[in-house]
Amino acid sequence: NGIKSDYYLPYYIISTILIIFSILTFFLNQKIKEYLIILLISIIVGLYFFEGYFTFKEKNTREQLYEKETGKKYDLRTRLEIYEDLKKIDNNVKIVVFPQIYIDKKNKIFSLSGISNSNTIHCNESGYYSTYKSDRYGFNNPDKEWDQKEIEYLLVGDSFAHGACENRPNDIASVLRALSNKSVLNLAYDGNGPLIEYATLREYLSSKVKKVLWIYYEGNDLSDLDDKLKKEILKNYLHDLTFTQNLKAKQNKIDVLANEKLEIERKTEKTMKKLRVKAEFKNFLKITSTRKILSNYLPEKYQPQPQPQPQLKLKFKKILKLAKDLTLKNNSKLYFIYLPEYRHYEKNFNNNSYQLVKKIINELNIPFIDIHTEVFEKEQNPLKLFPFELPPHYNIEGYRKVAETIYQFTKD
Repeated sequence: NGIKSDYYLPYYIISTILIIFSILTFFLNQKIKEYLIILLISIIVGLYFFEGYFTFKEKNTREQLYEKETGKKYDLRTRLEIYEDLKKIDNNVKIVVFPQIYIDKKNKIFSLSGISNSNTIHCNESGYYSTYKSDRYGFNNPDKEWDQKEIEYLLVGDSFAHGACENRPNDIASVLRALSNKSVLNLAYDGNGPLIEYATLREYLSSKVKKVLWIYYEGNDLSDLDDKLKKEILKNYLHDLTFTQNLKAKQNKIDVLANEKLEIERKTEKTMKKLRVKAEFKNFLKITSTRKILSNYLPEKYQPQPQPQPQLKLKFKKILKLAKDLTLKNNSKLYFIYLPEYRHYEKNFNNNSYQLVKKIINELNIPFIDIHTEVFEKEQNPLKLFPFELPPHYNIEGYRKVAETIYQFTKD
């Protein structure tokens, strides 16, 4: 619709050159045509060799580095495979079930958490699967946190705040508990965005909370907002300040829904494997990895960075304004924490949403804690804060430094 004309310009130019070139071949003699065909085939074969190399490089790098550092084998099982193995010795084991899976479902309730009181398998980026015992509402907390007389910090956010893919006590919330020696509630979940996070505050924020940490991930929090705005139940939180699903009283129903989803995944695992293989093959045919690397050498304006739509900017600002009003009414203080993505430290990164988000937060007079400038920019090699210097989440040291920075800016 014209909003990414600069991004597509290189494709227009390449297509035009190829069309002109194909026309010119009608006027070339047979020998030159043969040389051109050989050259073209060589280029195509070379590209697919590169693609094969880049496709398997990350996986092999993770495995080799983990084995070198620990002397152990990298766990190559899928989440469902490890679930089936652990289920034999622990009947209370579950797989993390994300709120975003309900976006396209027609359930009467929209869950904002996972399965309660269960040993939950999360994810693997460091050679092993992170796990945690979920609390009474399905979040990543020691259950006793809900019984504290005062909550120093309440976190909302996506997978980074959730704690992917590291165990307690190495996630952001756990480090904050250790630093402050006070109670911390983590209400973040994989795949969450601004609207779900605001809905979570509406359902679970209590008068005991002193500080609310809105943990924003620059990789997709703004762009993903569009999908969430299509869900009628979630839109109710925007348009009706009295709306509630009373989710605290419906955890049994939430557990039933999540367990049903888990069983469906188990039954369709073979189909899912085929779909994953199909997607990987499709990416290979499209030389996705090679194009991603080559794009780093394009001028900044051609970089495939998020381009927030005007209506999303307005909705984002409205959500943050509502969140601020809610926390003020609750006598809590709202802080906005900006988390950078892996691509931020690759060549030619230019995230146009960075200044936009910062401007909105400053206009709303919400304290802005910039993890990019306060943590990553001060590192000689920022990539060392990611597992094996590979995307997407932070490693133990990365989470620790983020938590320490938050604590320094928010402590009394």
